Amino acid sequence: MGSKLSPHAVHRLYQYRKSLSTKEFGARGKNLKRCELCLLGQQYCTCEFRSQLNTNSAFLLLMYDDEVLKPTNSGRLIADLVPDTWAYLWSRTEVNDEVLALLADPQFMPFVVFPGEYAEPHQTVCSEVTAEMLGSKRPLFVMLDGRWREAIKMFRKSPYLANLPLLSFDAGTLARYALRKGTRDFQFGTAEVASMVLGAMGEADNGASLATWFDLFIESSLLGRNRRPNTTLAERERLIALFQAQQAGDNGA
Repeated sequence: MGSKLSPHAVHRLYQYRKSLSTKEFGARGKNLKRCELCLLGQQYCTCEFRSQLNTNSAFLLLMYDDEVLKPTNSGRLIADLVPDTWAYLWSRTEVNDEVLALLADPQFMPFVVFPGEYAEPHQTVCSEVTAEMLGSKRPLFVMLDGRWREAIKMFRKSPYLANLPLLSFDAGTLARYALRKGTRDFQFGTAEVASMVLGAMGEADNGASLATWFDLFIESSLLGRNRRPNTTLAERERLIALFQAQQAGDNGA
């Protein structure tokens, strides 16, 4: 189970970014005692439940400045479950050589996950990933992790992404996913988009597991904030049981 898993790419990037800071990051609830890995309140830590998916997909997270320091960041949830996940800080002026090497790696077919309306005129836009598109390669999904305005900046200021195909979801797909979310009042998180990506790969079970892991993250975050009257642990326990049942079902590609 999760407690035996080693720290992943986002955990390591978090520690690196902390080492660059001259003062402590001022997150909401900064007095809350948090787990150093999941950044949830220690009482609601989910690390013991973390387990990896059996997936052919790989992810590359390009994270905007202090995004990795935010306890609310959901990009780390992708790395929680997807074994081949890389995470790097994005820079407008300096491109990490390891990022370029990953994008050029012959075992991977990279896709930038971003709305097709922002595509360059020559850029390919697709709504699913097929075996014919991949050939013998594995998909590498590039996620621009930051607030929406930051993500747009990252996309426009990263010329090395301009020739890569975009994986973009149509309005119908987004509407169906929004309906699943119910009445929650927040925009799609990075992990939620990644769950749709797995669905576009034909890995519906894996997508469902990541969506449940995200829901558990949100519920545990809300419990840590203790802002809701008559709070109980019933919903958190339901989500833990659901996630474990999904994993026991041997999610796979």
